[in-house]
Amino acid sequence: MVNIFTDSVTKTVKTIILFILEVIIFLDLNNLFDIIGIIDFKTAFLIILTVSVINAILWPIISYFSLNFFVLTFGIGTFIIDGIILLILSYFIHGFIMEPADFITAPLLIGIINSGLAIILNFDNEEIYYRNIIRKRFDKSDDEQPDKRGFIFLEIDGLAYDVLVDAIKNDDMPTVKSMLEDDSHHLIKWETDLSSQTSSSQAGILHGNNNDIPAFRWVEKDNNNKIVSSNGFGDSGLIEERISNHHGLLSENGGSRCNLFTGDAPDFILTLSKLSDRHVLHTKTWYYLFSEPYFIARVISLMLWDILVEIFSRIYHRLKNINPRLKRRGLKYFIARFGANVIMREAATSAIIGDVLDGEYDKVYTTYMGYDEIAHHSGIRDPDAFYALRQIDKQFSNIKRVIDSANRKYELIILSDHGQSVGPTFKMKYKLTLEDLVRTYLPEHTKIHSILYSNNDHIFDNVSLSTHLKQNRNRIKEEHEKLREVAEILRNKKDRLLDRKFFNEAEPMINKIEDIANSMGFDIDLTHDDVVDIDEVETIVLASGNLGLIYFTQWNKRLTYEKINDAFPGLIRGLASHPGIGFIMVKSSVYGTLVFNDDNIYYLDDDYYKYPNDRFLDKYGDNIADHLRRTDSFKHVPDILVNSTYNVDDDQVYAFENLIGSHGGAGGTQQYPFIFAPKSWNPSKPIIGAENVHKFFKNEMNKIWDEEEKLKENK
Repeated sequence: MVNIFTDSVTKTVKTIILFILEVIIFLDLNNLFDIIGIIDFKTAFLIILTVSVINAILWPIISYFSLNFFVLTFGIGTFIIDGIILLILSYFIHGFIMEPADFITAPLLIGIINSGLAIILNFDNEEIYYRNIIRKRFDKSDDEQPDKRGFIFLEIDGLAYDVLVDAIKNDDMPTVKSMLEDDSHHLIKWETDLSSQTSSSQAGILHGNNNDIPAFRWVEKDNNNKIVSSNGFGDSGLIEERISNHHGLLSENGGSRCNLFTGDAPDFILTLSKLSDRHVLHTKTWYYLFSEPYFIARVISLMLWDILVEIFSRIYHRLKNINPRLKRRGLKYFIARFGANVIMREAATSAIIGDVLDGEYDKVYTTYMGYDEIAHHSGIRDPDAFYALRQIDKQFSNIKRVIDSANRKYELIILSDHGQSVGPTFKMKYKLTLEDLVRTYLPEHTKIHSILYSNNDHIFDNVSLSTHLKQNRNRIKEEHEKLREVAEILRNKKDRLLDRKFFNEAEPMINKIEDIANSMGFDIDLTHDDVVDIDEVETIVLASGNLGLIYFTQWNKRLTYEKINDAFPGLIRGLASHPGIGFIMVKSSVYGTLVFNDDNIYYLDDDYYKYPNDRFLDKYGDNIADHLRRTDSFKHVPDILVNSTYNVDDDQVYAFENLIGSHGGAGGTQQYPFIFAPKSWNPSKPIIGAENVHKFFKNEMNKIWDEEEKLKENK
């Protein structure tokens, strides 16, 4: 009882201090910038007091009837409504003069002062911001709440298991740490598919299907060489149409908040694959965001603060000479950073809190993107990245408090979709890009289009190749029947001398086949009509972290090792022998799928190495061969799949993009995310692949619901 009284007094005193400071700062700034006419402290006091009272009493009603207006104006409408209130007040408060032109700037100033003070004075944690949401219309009685257990999934984009463990040890995530210490939850490490990035992982987790997603971006040769980008405005919807069976993780009364895909949720907001869906304008979840009059002002305050943190981080990196570091991060990065680390974070938290208190949905999933965006550019264990984790942990604390006080019982599950690996970029390390390396082994006038810039997972990526690609022509013909005969003999003999000639000599592949056939006593003459005019070759080089994809777009299907060597002698050997390349994968019409590293070859179909003492794939994990086989089966697998080397001693990879924290390929912590689940949730075997995360979650939810049904029947 004493503690409750003490807490109440403390909160009251803090609120009074916040109010007085707000009045003083409002008066001073207004006098400095001459926004509206205020004659003294008393007038400023009356304005702030009256606006606060009106907002507390009337705002729930105002926001309810003005919701569509707020959504269509991206929240700016909240300032317009408050501005109208101020304009009306100016006719009743003596000494208060306001022009119609000030009806946005004045409430914006009040909102930023209020939110900024709460942030700077750390009043945030005491629920000053969330207290009104908790007591408003969402809080239903026990009779109105479903008695079925609900589930809240909170994803931290890009956080590796090992980095989370470090953050817990360093007290950067006290909420997660307290749940571990309370023994209510435990940590589970899982392993991603080869494409260790958001679209592949969320497709698997939310829909149980991430088939044919070889990377963040890929080329579809059978679709006029379209580059599909996972965060393309239209492409994300296309991907969901392909992977969905309408029975995703969130189907049957679920909600998707701030994700890439919906998981077949009937209700969704700020979900990229459905942004163009008209339903998104009518979901009541928007009310959770705009139920506070200063939500947008709060977001603006946090954005300004985040910009200052980023500037300080750059100065800190320079003074401490922290390497590797990215030297140029322009305006686009500022937008991506505060978009992911502030706007989407605050929207996700408000939406989840509203969902918990409303109690309508059985399962809700949201993504916190801030850590991933910052770690890409600052490093996975940089102070700036841990700062982002502390801010995310505050959101978890607010959500957990609401879950603990809500009438409906919800289980909290925290997870990541992939990790990140750190290291200097490929260009920093070797003074050239992947495109430069590929160009070295192509004819001088070959046209190359590449996308090697930052993996901006969290902003739209509209890619058009209309100016870069011609219509496919001069398609290479099917292998001659006699070539097939030679290939079968080569495959069966496994002759080392023939192997050496087949793989190592830099001459056109047709010449190699003819020479080998002649040495074997075959009197055949292979036509050279299959050789494409190299002046018309088009090449696309894409990157997803330290994973590279090379497509030759003048052919309408995947090129074989033989045809690549025929058109570009020396390319495969040149790539495989570069010290920055860990392995490349190509398809041979003779030997099946081959994985190269310098002179060594791993025969993927037959599971053996040319030189068994050099098992160059082992450092990429025990399951790397299975991951490669799965990717090899995809419809849109590239002609050449490239993965940078992984330095085990330094735990570094070398991203082909301009990122020092990267993911998408193999090597290091990017492959090992986590699940922070209730203690009773125990997988029967190690979880490998995002589709198995989906199965694990569905199985555990169904077990709990089945138990509840049995209890009801027994009663």
